Amino acid sequence: MKIKAASNEYMDKAKNLTAEEVEKLQCRMRGKLARRAEDKKVSLHEALAIQLELDDEQLAEWRKNIQAIRKKDKK
Repeated sequence: MKIKAASNEYMDKAKNLTAEEVEKLQCRMRGKLARRAEDKKVSLHEALAIQLELDDEQLAEWRKNIQAIRKKDKK
């Protein structure tokens, strides 16, 4: 997985997270992204923004897959 830079949209979303939301997001952070945040190669704020973007991409992919499954089941 290559880590890309966070977009401005997600940086803004990360700024508005509550402490509880930050904690939940950090728990979902894995591997390379978590290490980079710990090693201070990226700021926590930027790591959170990247994780938000990854979560949105994964959710969109999941929804697409579920839609395909449901469409297949109807046939």
